[in-house]
Amino acid sequence: MSPTVAAAVVLAAVTHASWNAMAHHIKDQLLAFTLVSGGGALIGAVLACFAPLPAAGAWPALLASAVLHVAYMTLLMRSFSLGDFGQMYPIARGTAPLVVTVAAAVFVGESIDAWQSAGVVVASTGLVGLALWGIRGSGRRPHWAALVAAVATGLAIAAYTVVDGVGVRASGTPLGYVAWLMILEGLAIPLFALRRHGAELPSLLRPYALRGLLGAALSVVAYGLVLWAQTRAALAPIAALRESSIIVGAGIGTLFFKERFGLPRVLAAGVMALGISLMLLPG
Repeated sequence: MSPTVAAAVVLAAVTHASWNAMAHHIKDQLLAFTLVSGGGALIGAVLACFAPLPAAGAWPALLASAVLHVAYMTLLMRSFSLGDFGQMYPIARGTAPLVVTVAAAVFVGESIDAWQSAGVVVASTGLVGLALWGIRGSGRRPHWAALVAAVATGLAIAAYTVVDGVGVRASGTPLGYVAWLMILEGLAIPLFALRRHGAELPSLLRPYALRGLLGAALSVVAYGLVLWAQTRAALAPIAALRESSIIVGAGIGTLFFKERFGLPRVLAAGVMALGISLMLLPG
C-alpha cells in the first residue's frame, strides 16, 4: 500500500468517525440516519450528473451492496440506541478486518504479503482489545443485545467491503460507483421514517437538519475515499487501516460524550499505529 493510498484511508477514517459521532449525538437514531441516508442520496444524485455510469458488470455488486448497507445502518442504529458510542463503535468496526481478510481470500482470490498480514492481525488485535477492555472497565454488566447488534454490524461491514471491492473494480469509475451506491441505499431509511411519522417528519427533522446533512456529506467523502483506495490496494489492509477510525471515535467519545478514554485506549492506539506501520512496509 502506497503512502498516498494510506493517507486517503486514514482521512476516510477520520471523516467516518466524525459522521458516526454526529449521528449518535441525535437522540432519535431513526431521524439521524434519515438525514444521513437521505442527504447521501441527494449528494449521490448530484455526483451522478457529472460522473460516468458504472459498467454493466458492477451493477449486481451495487444492488447487493445497497441491501447490505441498509442492513448495516439498521444494525448500527440499534447498537447506538442500546450502548455507549465508545464501546459499540469499536466492536462494530473491530470485527470487520479479519473477516474481510478471510472473505477476500476465499471469494476474491486475493492474497496479501507477510507484512500486510501481520499488520492486519496486529491492528485487529488492538481494535478488539479496545472493545473488550472497554466493556470490562466500564464497571457494568455487558448489554448482550447491544453486543450482538454491534457484532452483527461488523459482519455487515465485512460483507459490503468485499462486495464493493469487487464492484468498484468492475465499474471503471469509483466516483460513479459511490454516486449510485448512495442513491440506491439512501432511500430505504427515509421512506421507513416517512411511513412511521407521516406528515410530521419534516418538522421532526428540522432541528437536526444541518448536523445530519453535514454527517451525510462526511459519509460520502469517507466511503468515496475507501472505494478509490480499493482500486489501488488489497481489501484486507484497507479494511484494517480504515478502522483506525475507532481511535478517533474513542477520542470523540471522551471529548464530546464524556466517556472515559483511559489506559486501554492509549494502548490500543499504540497497537493500531504499529499495525499501520507494518502494513506500509514493502513486501
